[in-house]
Amino acid sequence: MRPNPVPPRALPWVVVGIVLMALSLRGPIIAPTPVMIEIQADLGLSAAVAGLVTGLPVLLFALTTPLASRLIGRAGPEVAVLVCLAGILAGTAIRSAGPAPVVMAGTVVIGAAIAVGNIVVPVIIRRDVPWRRIFVVTAAYTAALNLGSMITSLGTAPLAAVLGWRWALAAWGVFALAGMLFWAGVARRRSGTPPRSPAVPGASAAPPGTNRGTAQVRRIGRLLTLAFCGQAFSYFTVTAWLPTLLADTRGLSLAASGASASLFQVAAISGALGVPLLAARTPPWAPVAVIGALWVTLPLGLLVAPQGYVLWSFVGGVAQGGGFTVIFSIVARIVRSDAEAATTSARIQASGYLAATVGPPLLGALSSATGTWTVPLLVVLGATLMFLIGGLLAVRETERRRP
Repeated sequence: MRPNPVPPRALPWVVVGIVLMALSLRGPIIAPTPVMIEIQADLGLSAAVAGLVTGLPVLLFALTTPLASRLIGRAGPEVAVLVCLAGILAGTAIRSAGPAPVVMAGTVVIGAAIAVGNIVVPVIIRRDVPWRRIFVVTAAYTAALNLGSMITSLGTAPLAAVLGWRWALAAWGVFALAGMLFWAGVARRRSGTPPRSPAVPGASAAPPGTNRGTAQVRRIGRLLTLAFCGQAFSYFTVTAWLPTLLADTRGLSLAASGASASLFQVAAISGALGVPLLAARTPPWAPVAVIGALWVTLPLGLLVAPQGYVLWSFVGGVAQGGGFTVIFSIVARIVRSDAEAATTSARIQASGYLAATVGPPLLGALSSATGTWTVPLLVVLGATLMFLIGGLLAVRETERRRP
């Protein structure tokens, strides 16, 4: 059974903690991008090796999620959060000092630490948030992920101009430090609080009809894995290649294409926050259908009417923010224990981030081989359809009661 959620007056503090943590779960990956030329010149890196500075953490997400799940099961969510934030802070410091091998070592630490955070947040949401508010809190989490990316993306270059790239990257450790201080206080309060009983009359934390067996949770988890593979593949490939695609196909300067592509990141906040509003007023399948349709629109629009690239970038951004919210809201609603939340989330994310690791080099190779962006966009279209189909089938399965 699921434990009772925290008292209503404590819920805002749970959300604050999740948001503080989320600010550090994507920003450290994005931060080197605006100053990559300086990093390459200073360290003497080739373009391929420099790509590892942003690509290696995503691979670590896939490789270390099983270990993250075990850590959460043995040490508990609060300890896992502190390990995550301490790892990000340490990795940020290491990455900002020393020659290229030290920079790569710090990057590995950051990726492994973020993998723990990726898994533990759905566990905390499942444990502490009333089921009717899961969409809202997951949306706040997703929005904070994108906010952290946006802040570091916009702020790193100006900081580097004043302090140099090493101090500019190190400065973002302040988010991890703030999160550690907050969660250290949470951990102290939790250690002195007896566990809440799951059997308080009238305090059911789960929606009616969702007492599922292990087999059904696993079926839903497999369908969500399919959806998240499409989501993660599409997000990371579009993030990596959209500026280049716009420069090649629309004749934009790299600065102009980068500014247009930034809509893809910024619009994610509206997508994440829009999903709870949609979920509150529509059948359960509607948010997945709407977000999936928006996802499909991005590659189709770039193929059929590339002159509307600003609109397609915005629509795709709404989709990627909403897609993450939809998938992990479903995870938090179907699982029955912290352990099941961790293992289900780990399976989904390990597969999805492995697909995300393959995506950018695959699309780059296809573009080079064909000399156009048509085939790569068709591959992205297939991935967005995976999200739509997997998501709709998962929602249909969640609506079935266990026999």
